[in-house]
Amino acid sequence: MRLNKPQEPLLSLVEAELPKITSDEQGRLILPEDFLKRRHMSSCTAYWLDEREGDLILHPCLADVRKLYLEATTACNLQCATCIRNVWSDPQAVMKDETFERILASIPALPQLSRVIFTSFGEPLTHPHILEMIEKVRQFNLAVTVGSNGLLLTPKIAEELIRLGVDRLVVSVDGVKPETYEQVRGAALAQVLENIRHLNEAKRRLNSLTPALGIEFVVLKSNLHELSELTGLAMRLHASRVLVSNVLPYTNEMREQVLYGYEPQMPFKAGGFPVRADAWVMWGTVEFPRMHWGAERRCRFVQDRAIVVGWDGGVSPCYALSHNYSYYAIDGRNKEVSRYLFGNVHQDTLADIWTTEEYVRFRSEVRSFHFPSCPDCDLRETCDLRGRNEGCWGWNPSCADCLWAQDIIRCP
Repeated sequence: MRLNKPQEPLLSLVEAELPKITSDEQGRLILPEDFLKRRHMSSCTAYWLDEREGDLILHPCLADVRKLYLEATTACNLQCATCIRNVWSDPQAVMKDETFERILASIPALPQLSRVIFTSFGEPLTHPHILEMIEKVRQFNLAVTVGSNGLLLTPKIAEELIRLGVDRLVVSVDGVKPETYEQVRGAALAQVLENIRHLNEAKRRLNSLTPALGIEFVVLKSNLHELSELTGLAMRLHASRVLVSNVLPYTNEMREQVLYGYEPQMPFKAGGFPVRADAWVMWGTVEFPRMHWGAERRCRFVQDRAIVVGWDGGVSPCYALSHNYSYYAIDGRNKEVSRYLFGNVHQDTLADIWTTEEYVRFRSEVRSFHFPSCPDCDLRETCDLRGRNEGCWGWNPSCADCLWAQDIIRCP
């Protein structure tokens, strides 16, 4: 239910009538049920009213998006063993100019937007107009991140990224040795490293510190032994950040490569990742994932006020709910995930979609993580809901066993 904004400031209204009002952990006001019966509201809409376990929660309708993830394309020049594209039926397509223009038209109504991230399950540099898209975003003085496999990062593209003011470039490198990288990505590591060196040379020549280079490494049983060498490689490439993520297993082959589990696994029980001390002390920018279930659940997408727009203009809350696919959950069960959309930029602006009742309430549920903890449930072995992204109570689709929320799976 949407409420109207009070004629007088809400705080004054509350202080006058409800001196003992409480708030939840996120600072939202929790009002007793008879509050609305005793107070008239004006016609300026500004709040959504939510109910949870007998309490009423008032949510301000703020277009406070900070990060915008754009899926320029679902196509890719690789067919990696770790990729979601091995199991989905979604089309290989590029974002059309009309869709992108609708997104651009929405940006002025998002006053807190600070960063646009061009990355997804496709390779953004395969989009024929990716440089023009970046240039148009930069006209709004927004920071830009590009995620890439690095194989199309030619000297010309590198210079353009510098000229356009892209401040972060994240390159996926899932192996330090050529044979390891080729086993995962089916391509030549030497080409990626050469392209990064061209980028660094162009930065020196143009006297630019950006784009800052990040390295993303998906850790598997087959490449775990190379983690100690990853930091040295990152230093030679002048990377400012190294992000290590576990694999989300979409196939049986990748299921056999998983290192995490319900309980701490060897060799992670005592000392975390088996990286030599001299390596990780010298290189202080390596970010490791969690290796077992049990952390406080927290969604980085919701906490960062991020919104994900797919190639077709569909708006999702996160990567995990942005496509239709299947994967193997932490208990080894195959799980079907259905794409969850709150709207489409061809029908509504991003601000209007962000402030709909459904989306506002969803973010509230995720912030407090009002979902069951399926991996801890005694009935998990016989629960049919675990085969879908649904829960036995709470919001559906459910984030109940989301590995992103456990920091087991990580994204740039």
